[in-house]
Amino acid sequence: MDISAGIQASLAGRYASALFELAAENGTVTAVESDLDMLSSALSDSEDLRGVTTNPELSRASQGAAVAGVAEHLGLSELTRNFLGVLAANRRLSALPDMIRAFQAIAAAQRGEVTAEVTSAHPLSEEQLATLKDKLTARQGRTVKIKPSVDPDLLGGLVVTIGSQRIDGSIRTRLNSLATAMKG
Repeated sequence: MDISAGIQASLAGRYASALFELAAENGTVTAVESDLDMLSSALSDSEDLRGVTTNPELSRASQGAAVAGVAEHLGLSELTRNFLGVLAANRRLSALPDMIRAFQAIAAAQRGEVTAEVTSAHPLSEEQLATLKDKLTARQGRTVKIKPSVDPDLLGGLVVTIGSQRIDGSIRTRLNSLATAMKG
């Protein structure tokens, strides 16, 4: 298994790697990845859940009971529930968002995928996303999964980030470059 040393070097990466290995042994990588997507959404949507995972004043038992309730409500798999229990017992729930990102990166690497974070000034249509995915896949030579977001400050155009590579075709950047050139 080829997992980048950079991911394994971090605390979140070590937990994510261990979870991935267990999921791979059980043949449940897809189920666990789906569970983690739901958890990520729940963390984004619920300030209370974020508070439970990051509050150092809550006991391990309280955090464990809270995440067990969330896992039950979301219908998470047994492996994911056990993972959350270990995190609560080890007081590592605050690193859960980083662990989710690391797990997703490991799973994508195993599938030969790469994730492109695409920021646009306005939401892109399904057709635009499909065209962009095709072009990026051809450019990268492997399957590209697009993670879209919107930032009205860009004014127009796109900013695409794949790993450490960034393609900035935003109007904001072009205007800033033009302003710099006119000053100089």
